[in-house]
Amino acid sequence: MGGARDLRGRDGHVARGRVIGLDIGTTHVRAAELEFGKGGPSRAGSATVVRVGQVDLPRGAVRDGEVAETATVAAALRQLWARTGFSHKDVVVGIGNQRVVVRDLDLPWMPADKVRTALPFQVEDLLPVAVEDALLDYVTTGSVTGEHGAMLQGLLVAATKETVLANTSAVEAAGLRPVMVDLGAFALSRVMTRGDVGERTVALLDIGARVTTLAITAAGTPKFVRMLPMGGQDVTDAVAIALGISRADAEQVKRHIGIGSTVDPERAAAAERIAAVTTSLVEAVRNTLVYYASNNPGAAVELVVLTGGGSQLPGLGQHLASVSRTAVTHGQPLSTLQLSTGKGAAPDPDLVRDQHALAIPLGLAFGAAA
Repeated sequence: MGGARDLRGRDGHVARGRVIGLDIGTTHVRAAELEFGKGGPSRAGSATVVRVGQVDLPRGAVRDGEVAETATVAAALRQLWARTGFSHKDVVVGIGNQRVVVRDLDLPWMPADKVRTALPFQVEDLLPVAVEDALLDYVTTGSVTGEHGAMLQGLLVAATKETVLANTSAVEAAGLRPVMVDLGAFALSRVMTRGDVGERTVALLDIGARVTTLAITAAGTPKFVRMLPMGGQDVTDAVAIALGISRADAEQVKRHIGIGSTVDPERAAAAERIAAVTTSLVEAVRNTLVYYASNNPGAAVELVVLTGGGSQLPGLGQHLASVSRTAVTHGQPLSTLQLSTGKGAAPDPDLVRDQHALAIPLGLAFGAAA
């Protein structure tokens, strides 16, 4: 998480410049293989997308960001590797759900190699679970000198061991090697703040099927993370119930109606449900932006960048911009990366078109190569 070095493989491909990021979502498993130059990843340096791929998951295999059916997910991962032809089996696995705690934490200044050892003693009263049942990490975001001397500023990340084990067990059952576990929010910040946007204060909003990840970054550094237990699948389910139709048909109806458009009377109920579920998500985002601005005077979020499958709902960006009074744009995670042109290695055209869904696996690869 942010660099779970205890899972890093001794002979992994990280050192050889090719890294595979693996995102286990509610409806898909997605992976991206990146190749880095001699200097490794940087906000300005080059990185080449060698391969990307995805395989659908059946309903219930992953629940709320956590693997529920190990054998099912493992089978999908084996299919993904067979279909895509990744060059190795070392992977960086992403996590991110309500069972992962991310919060601001200032610590007495200490060398970086001492922080991990000191964390259990510093945070035992801050966690909803026992320290021994959690995996801890700390991401330093700055330093300050206060009344009691120099202090580190950063984000505490605590994930239950059960959550991490559920996902890594499925990965290992597929014959893959998890060399690192990392937070999806940090992955977003690495890939989506490359280029000019990295100099601004931005909110990165990845809307998945059941979990939405919100990461606020300033000059490319994560400053605030929030996991929201809702996503695009919740909208689809609401439409299916309102119209009494299948989820597949509801998905098409959802994308046709969107939010804020005029609809025929027979689809009014669906439009109302789309608006109700979407409004809950938008209000949660707006409240988070307000909270961040109140705690960071003069450093409010300037731009919201949307990624994830749920971000493609027509009218969502405009609605969020209106409610939050903040500019909103759709992220293009491949825009700052090179695409491999080698035979059989170029990304599938459909996935390039749908690159909004690739932000987290791409960002996971950046984390391991750092």
